[in-house]
This record gives sequence, C-alpha cells and structure tokens, in this order.
Amino acid sequence: MSIKQPLFNSDTMVRDIVLQFPKAADYFKANKIDFCCGGAKPLRSAADELGLDAGAVLGDLYKLVEEHPILEEDTVWNEASSEALIGHIVSKHHRYLREELPLIGQNVAKVFHAHGGDSPHLAELYRLFNQLKDELLEHTAKEEAQDFPSILAYEQKGDEESLAALRGALHNLEEEHDAAGNILRQLRAVTGDFTPPEHACTTYRLTYTRLEELEGMTFEHVHLENNILFPRYQ
Repeated sequence: MSIKQPLFNSDTMVRDIVLQFPKAADYFKANKIDFCCGGAKPLRSAADELGLDAGAVLGDLYKLVEEHPILEEDTVWNEASSEALIGHIVSKHHRYLREELPLIGQNVAKVFHAHGGDSPHLAELYRLFNQLKDELLEHTAKEEAQDFPSILAYEQKGDEESLAALRGALHNLEEEHDAAGNILRQLRAVTGDFTPPEHACTTYRLTYTRLEELEGMTFEHVHLENNILFPRYQ
C-alpha cells in the first residue's frame, strides 16, 4: 500500500486539488468553495471571492493531508476506464437521484404545506426543489440513453466526426450542470445554509439535512463528470 504526496499551492486549480487529494472535497464543501462547476480557477481566486485567506486555506488542506494520507486507491477514478467510471456514476449517483429525489420531494411538500403560512421562504424552496428535481431526472435519463452510450461507442471505434459531435453533447451537459449548481446555490441561500429555525419539527429538520446531502452528492457527481470523464474527450 503506497502513499502519494500531493503537490499543490494557492495557484493550483481547485478542481486539480480535489483530483490529487479527494478528501479536499469535504473541506471545500464545508467552506462553500465550488470544486465542480466553478472549479476551474486557482485556489487563491476561489478563496478571495469568499473573503477567505488563501494561505490559511492551504494550511488547512495540508493539515488534512497529514491526518488523511493519500493512498493510491484514493484516486482510483482518475485512472479508471471510462466504462468503469460511467458504471460507477450510474450505479451510485444516478441511482441515488432516482431513489432520493421523490422522497425528498415528499418532505419538501409536507413542510411547505404545514409551515408555508408563517414561513414564506418555503414557497421558494418548494419551487426551486421541484425545478431541480425535474432537471436532474431528465438530465440523468438523457445521459444514460444518449450521452454515455456515445462515449462508449467512441471508445470502440470513434472518428473525428463522432468526436466533434460528442464534444458538443458534453458542452451541453456541462451547461446543465451549471444550471443545477445555480439552483443548489439558491436553495442554500433561501434556507440560510440549510439551517432550520429553532421551532422546526423533526420533518422540517430532516428535510434540510437531506437537501444538504443532495447538494454534496451532486457536487461529487458533477466533479466526476466535469473534471475526470469529460476532459478525456475535450
């Protein structure tokens, strides 16, 4: 079992830090640093935008490296075949969305109907979540029916014409990822960073917890596609 030594600094792209050191994703999520859709920027710039000290962030990351040494298998998806990576995305992330989005939707509706009268922001939460749910389910269905098969077909016998078409499709998928990320940012804002009010009932609190989990899973999902899978064909 070998240990890898990451090499990054404040000028390293945020997404590249996560590719070298996957544990950084947890730190970035906790500090609201976008490593998927907005990950194509230096750590220094990402920190400045949030009013964070880049040196302190870098120090925190290297402290994490000391606490969680990077094993070779931690970055397995960087070297995995496209077929294996797609299988992982479908079995873990697409399955999660198909199973969890309807359940989260039930909670969102229940909280909105029970508390919307004295909490007007819940109407916006209800609207945003249902927009996100519809877009994500449509997006994943299209990936499985069209885009992922196109990637695997190109792997088998691709030519320049099919590569050009594939690049166009991947560009569209990235735009859809950006749109989902924007809705997630709005959800976080309207819920006060997924912080329920003191009077919130158990369902209310559970709803916010599941929404924050959805955000984290979506960030991981988009990271695997935008930062590992798609660049192989761009």
